[in-house]
Formats: sequence, structure tokens, C-alpha cells
Amino acid sequence: MSELFIDIRNLVKIYKTPAGEFPALKGVSLTIDRGEFVAITGKSGSGKSTLLNTFTGIDHPTSGEVYIGGEALHRYGEEQMAIWRGRNLGIIFQFFQLLPTLSVIENVLIAMDLNHVIKRNQRRERAMYLLELMGLDDKAHKMPSALSGGEQQRGAIARALANDPPLIVADEPTGNLDSSTAEAIFDLFKSLVSEGKTLIMVTHDNDLAKRADRNIVISDGQIVSQGERLRQELVLAALSDRSIVPPAVRLKDEAHPQR
Repeated sequence: MSELFIDIRNLVKIYKTPAGEFPALKGVSLTIDRGEFVAITGKSGSGKSTLLNTFTGIDHPTSGEVYIGGEALHRYGEEQMAIWRGRNLGIIFQFFQLLPTLSVIENVLIAMDLNHVIKRNQRRERAMYLLELMGLDDKAHKMPSALSGGEQQRGAIARALANDPPLIVADEPTGNLDSSTAEAIFDLFKSLVSEGKTLIMVTHDNDLAKRADRNIVISDGQIVSQGERLRQELVLAALSDRSIVPPAVRLKDEAHPQR
């Protein structure tokens, strides 16, 4: 059975500009299950990245409620939010954002050093394990500038996984990569989801988005489509002394029962 993990209620984000107020999000509500792979798509300026940044605490919502893993994040102050992000959230950016003066392994280690989730005597071993998982163990001590774009993105994924967060968000993670490298990164995401991670990916690539568990489309600060969510329901019923197991069914997200 699915488990509710993210519950966003009537999220509003208004930016104040010299020309007046600009509503980037207009009452967005959605739910995401634990272990779900969700793509968020929409035109430039539609509110995709704003939604990602707002419900993960990178930016502050103007109003609305955000619950992740049962925690009411909209009530957290800056310090509480920083602690929560360090322990629960891995972030992958379009432009990698590896620290240029640190080696690849040092970029992974610093994420552990800042958040104190992994024991000190286990950090280097875990960093090497993650880099090996990403196929970068032989480049652990190289500087980011010595790596290709795809290698830098894999290094950024290793850093995002440093503290073993349950939630991973990726903002245009394949935007600067060629198609074959983008495919490899997508496959990495699928493997992470198969291991129980919840992954949310903002992307312009509609082909990749269609291969996620669900594609949420945003336009003008509002969700216009939430796609379909595939779930397997196991129902045991006594009928003529036989148990009936119905086939997998697809449920429209709009028909998803309140939990």
C-alpha cells in the first residue's frame, strides 16, 4: 500500500517587484507518496522551480502548508529548516554547483561534515562508496574542472546522497547534458527510487518526464495536470471460498482519496 510522504496545501508565493506583486504560485495543492518518482514540467516562468524551492524550504512561501514525512515545515524557522534540509533532503542542480576549490571526494565529505548525520569515522568510507556507485571512484581526488559535465553531475548526485536523505529533488538535472549522458542520469534516478528514495525532478524534457511515475504540469503558477498514478491494490475477498486479487489499476490523481 502507498504511504503519503508529501502533502502541500494551497501553496502561494508572491514576489514583490518594481512593477508590483507577481504571483509565482497560486494556491498549489498536491500529494506525493513515499518512494514515488515525480516529474514537474511546464514552460519557462510557469512556476516549476519556485514550487520546488518553496516546499523544500529553500525559499519561503507567502502562505500555505507543507507537510513532509509528517513534519509541518511551514511552521519552521530558518534554523530548524536548515537542520531539516541537512538530514532529509538531497538537492541536485542544473549547473552541478560542486565547489571548484575542493576535490570531488571533498565535495561529498563537506556535506557530511556540515550536517553530522554520518559518524565521523565512517564518512570517508561512505564518500568512496557513493563515488564508486557513480563510477567516479578513480576520479575521487580530481578537481571538478577536470571532469566532464556528466561526471560533474554524477559527483553532484553523490553529494546529494551523502547523508542518505529520504527525499531527493533535482532542478533541470539533465539540462546541460547530451542525450546519452542524460539517459544515464535518468537511469541512476530510477535505481534510487527502486531503493526507496522519493525523487522529484523539474525538467523541460517531456520524453524523460513521461517515464517518471507521474508527471505534474504547471502553467501560470497553477497545476493544470497531475497525470496518472500507478498503484497496485491487493484486496482479499471471500467469494465462493476463493480469494480474488484484482489486476493493477490506474487511478486518476484527482480521484485519489483523502488520507
